[in-house]
Amino acid sequence: MTSRKFVGAHVSASGGVYNAPLNAKAIGAKAFALFTKNQRQWVAKPLDSETIQKFKTALQESGILPRHVLPHDSYLINLGHPEEEKLEKSRAAFIDELERCDALGLDKLNFHPGSHLAKLTKKQKEDAALMQEIENKCLDVIAESINIALEKTQNVKAVIENTAGQGSNLGYKFEHLAYIIDRVEDKSRVGVCIDTCHMFTAGYDIRTKEAYDKTWNEFGETVGFEYLSAMHINDSKPPLGSKVDRHHSLGKGEIGLDAFKFIMNDARMDDIPLILETIDETIWPQEIKLLYSLENK
Repeated sequence: MTSRKFVGAHVSASGGVYNAPLNAKAIGAKAFALFTKNQRQWVAKPLDSETIQKFKTALQESGILPRHVLPHDSYLINLGHPEEEKLEKSRAAFIDELERCDALGLDKLNFHPGSHLAKLTKKQKEDAALMQEIENKCLDVIAESINIALEKTQNVKAVIENTAGQGSNLGYKFEHLAYIIDRVEDKSRVGVCIDTCHMFTAGYDIRTKEAYDKTWNEFGETVGFEYLSAMHINDSKPPLGSKVDRHHSLGKGEIGLDAFKFIMNDARMDDIPLILETIDETIWPQEIKLLYSLENK
């Protein structure tokens, strides 16, 4: 039986983006994620034609299809920033990231939605109406940022990653993702990447078949599987609902292996990049093999 799953990892693009497909191939990956520029810098020199061609050649030689590549944007970008100047800087950087993906012939850009950055007292955080107002205002800004970016670019889908809910990060509830998507004008160019660690620490259990079905049914009803464009496959160091983002190697964390077996046998996760971001990259080849071994043959 030929697998319909495309598993890989977030590999290094050190020395040039064209090294990423080679690094992916070396670990037995059928998909991969990468940064198309230094993720901790605002500006990078544009991709020249030689670099672009070398990347496309390396990708072809790796046997990995462009649709199974999941570029990630810079960690500095906050599309929901409350300060106008910093918001504009983030929007410009996001547009540049989309353009870089398009130049490389890739059709997705994975990003964290954004943070409201409000400094709140414990009492304010317990005020549900106030929190809803703050979150919705930020989610509106994020959606507007996506609309602006999509209008100025082409071909690349903006893939929103769910978060663990640390600090003032939004996107940890399925409702947040649905709220943003609802306000994005071009629905054909927006999608979602679900990180299993983030999902779990945000309070969505997937450890048993019953919990897994309940969580994914909620995702289907709230967001919709038509928007599921990629997944990050990670176990979790912190417990369920802790809102702490700390990944672990598969089977060594609080989630356990059963959840990953469910994913590998779930047709709804066919033909999308399934990307490891587990903490020990030296065992990624074994983790990729492990995931494929969990498929019912």
